[in-house]
Amino acid sequence: MSMELEDQKKELEVDLLLETIYRLAGYDFREYVRASIMRRIENRRTIENVPTITALIEKAIYEPGFLNRMIEGFSVPVTEMFRDSSFFKEFRKNVIPHLREIEEIRIWHAGCATGEEVLSMAILLEEEGLIDKTTIYATDMSEEALNTAKSGVVSLWKMQDYTRNYLAAGGGKEFSEYYKTNAQFVSFSQHLLKNVIFAQHNLVTDQSFNEFHVIFCRNVLIYFNPTLQNKVHELFLQSLSRGGFLGLGNKESLRISQYADAYEDFSVSEPLYRKK
Repeated sequence: MSMELEDQKKELEVDLLLETIYRLAGYDFREYVRASIMRRIENRRTIENVPTITALIEKAIYEPGFLNRMIEGFSVPVTEMFRDSSFFKEFRKNVIPHLREIEEIRIWHAGCATGEEVLSMAILLEEEGLIDKTTIYATDMSEEALNTAKSGVVSLWKMQDYTRNYLAAGGGKEFSEYYKTNAQFVSFSQHLLKNVIFAQHNLVTDQSFNEFHVIFCRNVLIYFNPTLQNKVHELFLQSLSRGGFLGLGNKESLRISQYADAYEDFSVSEPLYRKK
């Protein structure tokens, strides 16, 4: 059997698996970047110790609870506090002055994963005196990740890097003022999360649910193909207020989006855009 035919069969298996997930659970991974989704599928196949992707399809259809486990496995939260610290420093310096003029600020963290970015923004807003008039909406497709985010708990071993990021992002206090520690974990003050609304939301299939002054979707769109990226950018455009700000990851850009003309570059050094 030729290698080309083998590749075609594997593509067919992947198509059928993603279609099964969509039709049974409503989660649409069909237009994710194929290399990324293949890694997640192969990882699940290894975990389940099955010989083929077709065996995963059978388990998804007939094995109770398997579909949810597989979907959670597809959501791989990669995040850290004050990630790309120059982005937060730029936001603090140049976006915060505009937010001061707004009576009630609404910020959406789309694809918030386990909440480190949400905590980062809450700390920044606390230091700028804006946290009490801000509502942060933190959404992700993974219920497991959201439960971690709600707790405000992170691993102690990460705190050295997080402290370094915080200081590089322009943090003005002792970072340890914001949390308590035990032998393994750090618990951030629940005061930081008092105005945060956590909710499941799927960027691929769900609709706009509010009008926001700021939307962050950082290091999520890199997993989507161009068609899906445009669909999500349409959602963001609908969800941003006039003059609202969009923040992307450092490997992401609006330049390839069909909605690029709806924004102006707000920063010369960071992926921060403002809706015209």
